[in-house]
Amino acid sequence: MTILLTVFPLLISTRDDSVIPKVQATNVIEANNTVASSSIINSIVTKIVKVDDIEVAYKVFGKGEPLFLIPGFSQTMDMWDPIVLHTLSSNHTIIIFDNRGIGDTTAGSKAPSIQQFANDTAALIDELGFKIPVDILGLSMGGFIAQELTLLHPEKVDRLIILASSCGGKESLPPQVSSEVMTSMVSGNATIDTFASTLFPNEWIREHTDYIQRNLVLPMDKVSKESLKLQFEANSKWTGTCNRLSTITKPTLVISGTEDITSPPVNSVRIAEKIPGAWLVQIKGGGHGVMFQYPQQFASILETFLSVN
Repeated sequence: MTILLTVFPLLISTRDDSVIPKVQATNVIEANNTVASSSIINSIVTKIVKVDDIEVAYKVFGKGEPLFLIPGFSQTMDMWDPIVLHTLSSNHTIIIFDNRGIGDTTAGSKAPSIQQFANDTAALIDELGFKIPVDILGLSMGGFIAQELTLLHPEKVDRLIILASSCGGKESLPPQVSSEVMTSMVSGNATIDTFASTLFPNEWIREHTDYIQRNLVLPMDKVSKESLKLQFEANSKWTGTCNRLSTITKPTLVISGTEDITSPPVNSVRIAEKIPGAWLVQIKGGGHGVMFQYPQQFASILETFLSVN
């Protein structure tokens, strides 16, 4: 049975009111908290470890059970919201890293693919020496990787969190953005305004212009056009997991914003329907960047799921 909840960012409806606690609503970005948390995360030294044919750049911080965060298309490990990271690190050892060919991780000799990224992550888990299984969170394309990781290496995954993603293939709804916007993202020519339009609803953008200009960084500034092309090709060639998800037995949280145009929320519904016992949380008014819109509430939902399961 799928547990369905809708939040904004306080609880509106649920099939089981005992599952997710009500949290205080706020629509204001806490700028001081963002700056302070970002400073803490930035001060952590980036380490390099040899994994198969690549050298992986990563950071480890916090305390508690390990939680690996897999970034989305074109994104480096710097993409994660600092408030979310700071909050989660109070009870979890957080591991963030750059995927193959992105940021400070080398491209290696093997062709990029979603399955290869999943194998890279599995090898990284082993190389860092954490006791398995570990918790996994994947955002967007990182959600593709997280699904493949769980299917290919189930012994390494304890709890699975899939954020703003899909199971790919013909059963999933493609991004509802213009061809011009998509081309600019893939070619590395997107502007801040274009990038923001893929992450946030228009009304939220109008109300948070200062936040966007101050905090949003184009991932294309840190990633080569060749790397973007190869990663996009890996996405395009991925045949998806829709017909395999029913074999996943791990506790799973599927979370999305109701206004996500990059990975429409129906895709999260389909994932949750296919994974036995999955939780489905939809954040009203949230876009693809829902984590940045409501960081405290987002972190609270994750903490609840991780503490219950």
